[in-house]
Amino acid sequence: MNSIVKFIFLSIAIISFFSCSKEEIFLPKPKGYHHIDLPATEYVSLKGDYPYTFEHSKHAKVIPDTSFMAEPYWIELYYPELTAEINIAYKPVKNNVDSLAKYFNGSFKLTHKHEVKATAINEIITSTDKGYLALLFEIEGDVPSQFQFFVTDSTNHFLRAALYFPTSTKNDSLAPVIDYVKKDMIKMINTIDWKEK
Repeated sequence: MNSIVKFIFLSIAIISFFSCSKEEIFLPKPKGYHHIDLPATEYVSLKGDYPYTFEHSKHAKVIPDTSFMAEPYWIELYYPELTAEINIAYKPVKNNVDSLAKYFNGSFKLTHKHEVKATAINEIITSTDKGYLALLFEIEGDVPSQFQFFVTDSTNHFLRAALYFPTSTKNDSLAPVIDYVKKDMIKMINTIDWKEK
């Protein structure tokens, strides 16, 4: 009987030793981000009496720009599901080189206001599928506008667009949404055309 008690005691001691020798280490979990469900990409033509046309996301609502500085034909493309907006400003050039230079300079100034928080501003000069001049700005860092562009035919029309998120969320957590809307904006660039009155 004594040897059975010793055997049981020894077995319990050995099991306890091996089960306690591995101390479990608890570490805090890394910061996570919310999962964002992005809608399927679908495009529709801009409807309305504007001097320009382009294809935009079916998921964006076209609303008039109601800011105090809004001019005729200024609109916003608002993504209610993503809390994102693309502000679109239009200016007639009227074959005036000085006006065109003023619009160019204004666009550069607005973009470079982000230099305070931007880690980089990449400028890409290109032409649209219809042959219009386009200048794209990709702004890196925690800035309120991550992608902007302007398109012009250099004689009659100038259109500028800027992506904004009216939120304080950090851009690394918004990265999938930024990429999604940026693709929509590139589609806009390549489908922009002008309506002659």
